[in-house]
Amino acid sequence: MTEKLYTMGIDVGSNFIKLVLVDYSDNPTILDKQTEKIRKRNPTQVADEMIQTMLGKHNLQYDDVAYLASTGEGDLVRRKRGHFYGMTTHSKGGNFFDKEAKTIVDMGALYVRAIKVNEEAKVQDYKMTGQCASGSGQFVENISRYLGLSIEEVGDISLTSDNPEVSSGICAVLAETDVINMVSRGVSTPNIIKGIHISIAGRIIKLLTSLKAESPVFLTGGMALNKGMVQAIEEQLEEAGKKFEIRTHPDAIYAGALGAALWGGYRHLKLIEKQTVMA
Repeated sequence: MTEKLYTMGIDVGSNFIKLVLVDYSDNPTILDKQTEKIRKRNPTQVADEMIQTMLGKHNLQYDDVAYLASTGEGDLVRRKRGHFYGMTTHSKGGNFFDKEAKTIVDMGALYVRAIKVNEEAKVQDYKMTGQCASGSGQFVENISRYLGLSIEEVGDISLTSDNPEVSSGICAVLAETDVINMVSRGVSTPNIIKGIHISIAGRIIKLLTSLKAESPVFLTGGMALNKGMVQAIEEQLEEAGKKFEIRTHPDAIYAGALGAALWGGYRHLKLIEKQTVMA
């Protein structure tokens, strides 16, 4: 029986921190995962507490982990061995969940990235939205809060829409103004939410077209768990006559953290290999 090689990946986002513990020996396996909303707390402290909780849960010490890798706002993570750019970690995590995926769409809090990958999950090309665009997870969360909804509710509510009204604003501030006007005109909550999803879906399709993306397309990040968002993307693709197969996974929110843990394991073994050759 091969001794376990533990790696950890931590993805520090603007709203949530995601942590994954992986057994990288033989066939890499997810051993555990955790997510925590930052709220108004110190992200560095939250990250420290999450790591300690995960280690304690599995009776591990920090030194038992071969490689702790960060992604996202990695500067906020203490005692990490290395940091990986979000595009590479989401590509690796997406590839772990779906080996056939040729395009990864990272639907993050601040922007959306469409990433073309090869069979080894290496980035070939990418396109991304601007940070101020109203096509981000943060925008959806802001609107949900304004409408009195939790972010977990918006997907199912969107599915009940019967006459969606799409925001005309590209900038998040203008789009939020549009939503306020919709509420004052009596537009229903499902139709507002579905309209937002349609608007974001349109931007994602533009990214895929500009990238000359290939199918299947795998969605990662928090918005990938939003049923209404996924439906809107599929509907807009069909309307535009584009034949992309959209896929996701229940753990898609962990793709960045998972990718960091996997790349960390890869780097750890490469370093050992190099040391062996030099010895």
